[in-house]
Amino acid sequence: VQLVESGGGEVQPGGSLRLSCVASGYIFSVEDMGWYRQAPGKERELVALMSKVGTPKYADSVKGRFTSARDNAKNTVTLQMNKLEPADTAVYYCNANVRPSRNYEFNYWGQGTQVTVSS
Repeated sequence: VQLVESGGGEVQPGGSLRLSCVASGYIFSVEDMGWYRQAPGKERELVALMSKVGTPKYADSVKGRFTSARDNAKNTVTLQMNKLEPADTAVYYCNANVRPSRNYEFNYWGQGTQVTVSS
């Protein structure tokens, strides 16, 4: 199973970026999918978490600015980031709990994509 992210880059404060992540490989089902980020010198933190059904959960620091959505049929999750701030600068990682079969579940990470917010 692989998680591949795309969509990072550099943007000015107040700008927007959209990240995408697709899970591929031998997949029976994808359970929780989420986004984490890690800024230099800081621990990795949760940004958004999406179960297969229900509403996403967001870190307080991104509520009202970031929106996550998933397409269960395509095993994809996106993160729309608006009103970006310099404090959002970090490497963003996709994370997913994937079942390769009904009886097993493993956690996977993407390779990360850099988001830089700078004037």
